[in-house]
Amino acid sequence: MSAELFARQLGCRDYTTVWQSMQAYTGQRDRNSQDEVWLLEHPPVFTLGLAGKREHLLIPGDIPVIMTDRGGQVTYHGPDQLVIYLLLDLKRRGLGVRELVSRTETGVLHLLQEYGLEATTRSGAPGVYVEDKKIASLGFRVRRGCCYHGISLNVAMDLEPFGRINPCGYAGLEITHLELLNGPTDMEQVATDLLAHLTQQLHYDKLTTLKTDRLPDS
Repeated sequence: MSAELFARQLGCRDYTTVWQSMQAYTGQRDRNSQDEVWLLEHPPVFTLGLAGKREHLLIPGDIPVIMTDRGGQVTYHGPDQLVIYLLLDLKRRGLGVRELVSRTETGVLHLLQEYGLEATTRSGAPGVYVEDKKIASLGFRVRRGCCYHGISLNVAMDLEPFGRINPCGYAGLEITHLELLNGPTDMEQVATDLLAHLTQQLHYDKLTTLKTDRLPDS
């Protein structure tokens, strides 16, 4: 099925504000609502998924902790990490959750391959890894056949906060980013490149960047 995907470039945004906007957009959309991707960064924040265990928060310190409604355990978001939220009508696209995760991971794998990096996925541990270190995390929520939340890719961020948690619920899991791997660090270029791969993997035949940095109805 061919379709158009719309992209919003949102800059650096407060996590709770964006999360609430994703919930609202998903809750009010109908069969004619457009599928969107939101590209952004967040100020420092730890987020816990629905099944998240607070025992994986070791020493959060002064970084806020937010209980959210995505899948997965605890992760960290911060400046110079690219976050792409996917607000898609999965039922209309004929996609199941497993296929959504697989296609999203494949988009990141192809991006890293384009950058000359050998990356892998792991069964039972969604995300993308380079040299046994995690570089991208995934987490989704599905309501009424539509998804929100998405993927985060570490570009050139401060990795210290990951040491304050068990990332994704795994003690000792090492984290990396593109800068450490001699990859590109221009956030705009990485966002453009990853979005092209995701558009292809999710079988959209047209990508339109909206000329606004506003959240829907904000």
